[in-house]
Amino acid sequence: MIDEINVDARQRMEKSISVLKGQLSKIRTGRAHPSLLDNIMVPYYGTDTPLKQLANIIAEDSRTLALTVFDKSSAKAVEKAIMQSDLGLNPMSAGSVMRIPMPALTEERRKDLIRVVRHEAEQGKVAIRNIRRDANSDIKELLKEKEISEDDSRRGEDDVQKLTDNFVKEIDEILVAKEKDLMEV
Repeated sequence: MIDEINVDARQRMEKSISVLKGQLSKIRTGRAHPSLLDNIMVPYYGTDTPLKQLANIIAEDSRTLALTVFDKSSAKAVEKAIMQSDLGLNPMSAGSVMRIPMPALTEERRKDLIRVVRHEAEQGKVAIRNIRRDANSDIKELLKEKEISEDDSRRGEDDVQKLTDNFVKEIDEILVAKEKDLMEV
């Protein structure tokens, strides 16, 4: 029973980490990365469609994204959607290929982004701690129902704490890597 609680807690913590990574990938650094455009929706035949379904996106170099639209008639809508996004990007059309240069970030903007990244990391840690609390309450419930001994309860809570410590450490490592990435010029 305690093993089931630990497995459940581990799975939920892994999901929290993947959500955090997804959130951090949306925060733009000075480096070009195709995932920057993941949240852009383009009106296509009356339906908002994700940009990555309408075009092939690659990082041409560290400062430029290249985008090849599958349906040439939607190129103008794609360009407009990118310009209207809150990313501050200006695509340049060159025939069938659209190039999107990444503007350099100012020092002030970098510091703002670091604040945002730290907030996201703290939210991830809170989620991990909430999962720990849930797992510990499940263990206490088993003890209260006399389904496990006190020693098993203590051992189970220690295991949950070790799991929590490992995932919090992983969040800290992700945070350090993202901050380093943001501060690169």
